[in-house]
Amino acid sequence: MCDINIIECVILNIQYSAYYCLKVEIMLSSSKATLGVACRGKINKTFMKAMAAAIFWHEYLALVISQGVPEAKARWYMKWAEQFARSVPAVPLRDRSADHIRNYLRELSRNPNIKKWQLEQAAQALRMLYREFLKIPWAVNWPDCISYTNHQDEDPCAQQSSSPAYPESEPGPFRDEGRWPAVTSVKGDVFERLRTAIRTRHYSLRTEQAYEQWIRRFIIFHKMRPPMELGSESVKEYLEYLAVVRKISASTQNQALNALVFFYDNVLEKPVGDMGGFTRAKRPDRLPVVLSREEVDRLLNELTGVKALMAWLLYGSGLRLMECLRLRVKDIDFALGQIVVRDGKGQKDRVTILPRRCEEQLKEYLKSVKLQHEKDLREGYGRVYLWPALERKYPNAAKEWIWQYVFPSERMSVDPRSKVVRRHHLSFFRAGLPAGRQATAVYCSPPLLRQYRLIEHPLLF
Repeated sequence: MCDINIIECVILNIQYSAYYCLKVEIMLSSSKATLGVACRGKINKTFMKAMAAAIFWHEYLALVISQGVPEAKARWYMKWAEQFARSVPAVPLRDRSADHIRNYLRELSRNPNIKKWQLEQAAQALRMLYREFLKIPWAVNWPDCISYTNHQDEDPCAQQSSSPAYPESEPGPFRDEGRWPAVTSVKGDVFERLRTAIRTRHYSLRTEQAYEQWIRRFIIFHKMRPPMELGSESVKEYLEYLAVVRKISASTQNQALNALVFFYDNVLEKPVGDMGGFTRAKRPDRLPVVLSREEVDRLLNELTGVKALMAWLLYGSGLRLMECLRLRVKDIDFALGQIVVRDGKGQKDRVTILPRRCEEQLKEYLKSVKLQHEKDLREGYGRVYLWPALERKYPNAAKEWIWQYVFPSERMSVDPRSKVVRRHHLSFFRAGLPAGRQATAVYCSPPLLRQYRLIEHPLLF
């Protein structure tokens, strides 16, 4: 009977995500054969409860991500919601009231280790749980006293009057900062049209996220006024605010300008036209950072593991960071000693060299990647992202080895668009570069290594 307790402990401590659920299912299946008939009912009941909880929180996480919250931040939203669910175990989530949430936030505010931004994040997580996910009727008119809680013992609702149907955006340090989920609730149709316009033109996910962020900030800056009521003067006012008050860089201001022009031209179909002259952020003249060959050697020797292999490819092949991360197995040709870069900058393909120094190390590394891929296939996963048209034409291509990423992520993740759980490519390369601060006297970034692709290094060629 002790096996029952072990399995229950594993289930209760498991992370709530789809691919972990499958691992529990496989583990339970292998355990049932050894436990006996008398135990099966208890295992099934415990397993079903764990599965129901896992599916519930997985769907909540997918909704938070769909609201424009980055995945890393969305997981904290889920942790706050899970902590609230455990705070009153006797009362089901759907039966709880605003008082339960208020008491929970008040207890958090009394914790000296909880910062104000964490308290606000917890409130946003619960607001999305009850209003957008569970769709509880009382949560439609979400009280501001729940959305904002001071680090004090007094009741934050004491002076609160009746709240409007949609909460006003809370002002932050700057005029274009506020509670973004509130903006989504009021202008949700606008953001859906924006996503449709971006995806129709096959823009990248990062462009979609950046443009959506600027539109949200623009709406908050103008106090939640409908964008159709705003024109070129409003756009000009916001761009000048970014340059004068927020003191952003010239490239950031240009990105905001591009987002707003795209939004008005292609979504609202109301071109902003000529805005005339406006204050622009000054573009500084920068001197390039150059490393000597000895500094490059010291930098590369400080790195270890997969990040060292990636650094050598950046240095020896002249790959850009995202070109390296997005490499597929089929793009590496060991016979010809070359790498084919697909869909590079400007959506152009090109061929570059494969450094001889990296060949054996890369072959050994790909063996471990293949083992991981075969394990994913056995667990019901193993499908990699492919372009939608290609995936429709070849439904099984996403499972084939040649289409897998050369540098896959260590964990599964939820695709922010399709909501499919799969293994994406690595996205944390910068974690390997702080070693460069000890090896060189300057800060090193991945593009810096690309500058030396034409230097004849004895260890590469």
